[in-house]
Amino acid sequence: MNNKEIKGIELPANYEELKKSANRKSNWRERLDAIEELGQSKNNQVIDIFKHIMNSDSVYKVQESAYRQLKRLGEDVQLPPRKKGELVKGLTKILVRIKKSLPENHSYAEFKEKLQKMRMDIYDTYEGEKGADFDKWLENTWSALSKR
Repeated sequence: MNNKEIKGIELPANYEELKKSANRKSNWRERLDAIEELGQSKNNQVIDIFKHIMNSDSVYKVQESAYRQLKRLGEDVQLPPRKKGELVKGLTKILVRIKKSLPENHSYAEFKEKLQKMRMDIYDTYEGEKGADFDKWLENTWSALSKR
């Protein structure tokens, strides 16, 4: 399908809402759902959204979903490699600040709740990336943080 053919296909009625959902950094599940729904429309605007998500989303599952939709729509794209190391720059420093802001003998649950409230973007990124291992990873990270 060439660009002229793609351009003429209508966007879904809720396109603006789906576009916002696809770019909402604090909810990777919502982004996945929006990608699925947007994938029903073969349109240049949708393809542009998918390319942006595929190349820049912080959660690899979301990048993969955008990549699969682009391939299904006939685009010649390459899946970017999975990021190594910290997905959010300065993560340790941010987590130390959150830990220091809590009372000295706070629980892991209190730390997790405060992280979710203060930095939903970080919480969401790592929850999406770690999947079932998220709680174990976060608790290990929390216990290893400096208590200074």
